[in-house]
Amino acid sequence: MSVATSSVRKGETLIDTAMTLNAMHVDVLVVRHPESGAVKLLADKVNCAVINGGDGSHEHPTQALLDALTIRRRKGELSGLTVAICGDILHSRVARSNIHLLTTMGARVRLVAPRTLIPVAVERLGAEVFYDMNRGLDGVDIIMMLRLQTERMRGNYMPSIREYFHFFGLDYEKLAHANTEALIMHPGPMNRGVEIDSVVADDFGRSVIREQVEMGVAVRMACLELLTRNLPDESSKNA
Repeated sequence: MSVATSSVRKGETLIDTAMTLNAMHVDVLVVRHPESGAVKLLADKVNCAVINGGDGSHEHPTQALLDALTIRRRKGELSGLTVAICGDILHSRVARSNIHLLTTMGARVRLVAPRTLIPVAVERLGAEVFYDMNRGLDGVDIIMMLRLQTERMRGNYMPSIREYFHFFGLDYEKLAHANTEALIMHPGPMNRGVEIDSVVADDFGRSVIREQVEMGVAVRMACLELLTRNLPDESSKNA
């Protein structure tokens, strides 16, 4: 559903929408919503499986799953790895889901960003916080860059894009502080020249950004398979 053109925009509440969807007897809902918690509200009101495709700045579970699969394919396991998540942590649902998954699986997570883009008390989630890229990337196995979500920003979070890239954009100079076999990741879409240098993003040997896209298809197919495996077929429904 596109919220901009749906009945929600016309005044229908999210619960009304849930009742309408229930009447359609759908099997699975994949919901992407700009407000945190909206997917949970829908899930409580509908009689079908609900997949969170991203809700506000809250969570993006399937992105974390595909990131974990990408890492496991390259590194063999998650336990014991050190992962640096860098950039706009404050507005990132991807960061929150990855912190939860990676720490659960035994990885160490570092958050690297300007002070203005770090959530208050985020250390409680089990991550270390760094305000300097060189220190934050020291010896890490995975570097996960995040885009600046300027559409969610209200106020001045940085002096300029140029200054942001100078201090927090991933280039080869900063990358040199990580392990020599460190992988480069990005959930997309990328802002080249803002949070990541183009030559680094396209580094064939170290960038797994295209592989993340491929794993995204596989993971989401798997989610749909798991959620629909035990549904009655059409013939039994009509019997």
